[in-house]
Amino acid sequence: MANPCPARRRLYLAVFLVAALLCGLSAADDTSPPACRCMPQDPCWPEDRLWDRFNKTVDGNLIATVPIASVCHIDSFTPYDQSQCAQLQSTWGFPATHYESSTSIMAPMYTNLSCNAFSSKTSPCTIGNYVQYTVNATDAAHARKTIDFAARHNIRLVIRNTGHDLLGKSTGAGGLAIWMHHMKHISIVDYDSSTYSGKAVKMGAGVQSFEASDAAYRAGLVIVGGNCPTVGLVGGYSQGGGHGQLVSHVGLAADQVLEWEVVLANGKLVTASPTNHPDLYWALSGGGGGTYGVVVSMTSKAYPELPTTSGNLTFSNTGVSRDTFFAAVAMFVSILPSIGDAGGTSIWWLTNTTLSATPTTIPGGSTTLFNSLFRPLVAFLAQNKIQYTYYVNDFPTYYDAYQTMSPPINITDQLPGGRLIPRSVVEQDLPDLNTIFRNIVERNAGFLISGVMVNSSRVAYPDNSVNPAWRDALMNVVIGAPFDYTDWDGNVARKQLITDELMPPLEELTPGSGAYLNEPDPNQRDWQQVFYGDNYDSLLEIKRKYDPHNILYACKAVGSEAWTVGENGRLCKPQRD
Repeated sequence: MANPCPARRRLYLAVFLVAALLCGLSAADDTSPPACRCMPQDPCWPEDRLWDRFNKTVDGNLIATVPIASVCHIDSFTPYDQSQCAQLQSTWGFPATHYESSTSIMAPMYTNLSCNAFSSKTSPCTIGNYVQYTVNATDAAHARKTIDFAARHNIRLVIRNTGHDLLGKSTGAGGLAIWMHHMKHISIVDYDSSTYSGKAVKMGAGVQSFEASDAAYRAGLVIVGGNCPTVGLVGGYSQGGGHGQLVSHVGLAADQVLEWEVVLANGKLVTASPTNHPDLYWALSGGGGGTYGVVVSMTSKAYPELPTTSGNLTFSNTGVSRDTFFAAVAMFVSILPSIGDAGGTSIWWLTNTTLSATPTTIPGGSTTLFNSLFRPLVAFLAQNKIQYTYYVNDFPTYYDAYQTMSPPINITDQLPGGRLIPRSVVEQDLPDLNTIFRNIVERNAGFLISGVMVNSSRVAYPDNSVNPAWRDALMNVVIGAPFDYTDWDGNVARKQLITDELMPPLEELTPGSGAYLNEPDPNQRDWQQVFYGDNYDSLLEIKRKYDPHNILYACKAVGSEAWTVGENGRLCKPQRD
């Protein structure tokens, strides 16, 4: 197999410095292995014959990276094709464009625009921060052999599935990726253990939310899944906590997991459960993915289908004062605790002109209950002549409600900054919270705030490594700044604005809280405490037990302090004084 890299190594120094900043790691001078992972330009990089031999051991499933945007560039891996480029640009925001690729990711900041579909056709197209090779793993043996090859040749190892990832964990310069996307097996099982007896769904690491939900529905069941139907359930979603529209009803995705099948860094396949490797089970159930082992399957609780009520509410500032509009915003936030107490979830977003709750869902609820919760707000909107739309309906099943009220959504390419907001803040400090929201959207053109209101402690939850801040939180809020595919410096400035100016007021208002591991500020200071809470030291001990040689690395994952990101994206061990 030919190595596609030698002619494509023109990398931008400043771009990779940004990658280092995004991971919160210092730039290290490139030194020879073993202090650093090997890169394609190094003498230690495997020769083509070794890649060819490795390809045979993984049944011909080794893929050399060709960036999907290469059709948009003249000096590229593939011939420039204007029509194909235009087609790619038109579908770039669709999740399938990226999750059907072995290398593309949905958070463009982590591509460093190495091969940008929207830049000039004469600009360079490089592999850059994309992985160098990918193994299309269809079984645990492929994962084991890839781990072994990466370890023997000192190559950065990346675990990826769909590329739904706001921390850049599913890519990395000079990386060899294990692509789990085609591990699609799903089975409904009758699970019986000392901790749970009932229906469950066992699913391979590549199963996406819509696939698992479809399988569960056919069996008359529901499972906790993502608000975005294309997210992979088994990876960072469930391993990082996992919110969704059933959370107030049954708990977070991590709370549902009964067991994990994991290929360890030493190549051994184990099952982690409350009674077998319980420390590993604990760590994987909320402590983040990509660092303790390579998960190849997950078994999670399933529940009987149930009637569900779901509705939308949107109102705008048209024709009313700013104070009146934000008084309505505050009233909306004030009713969220009662929605959560009813077992409901509300997904909403706020701009300078509009608030939209799309949808609010109450599994097992009714339109009568729904209307009673929203009645004060609707009355306020009507009384103050605020333009609004309101719709609510009863559905025979949760599946029907989800399919109708949660249509497929495009990728989230905004630059994020997230915070878990405790219930006590909404109940005691709502004016201050509302002022912060207002300042964010009024003073920063194009910025928005998205929120997911769940009550993850409404029902009993297991002892797992989910960030304890979730148990006090009423909602997860994310600041979103616009990303510009043609203005890199502007992106960097907006990202820094979130970290330096917009996040601190939220942090000051919520002392002791944290951030949702899957939707945080990548530049978060004190990220170990903010992302993992008081669980971090225990998680680090487990990481060192199961991966003592730090073969597995992901940005802001537990144990990632063992590496720094160099100027060309290389992983190096930190320099010691």
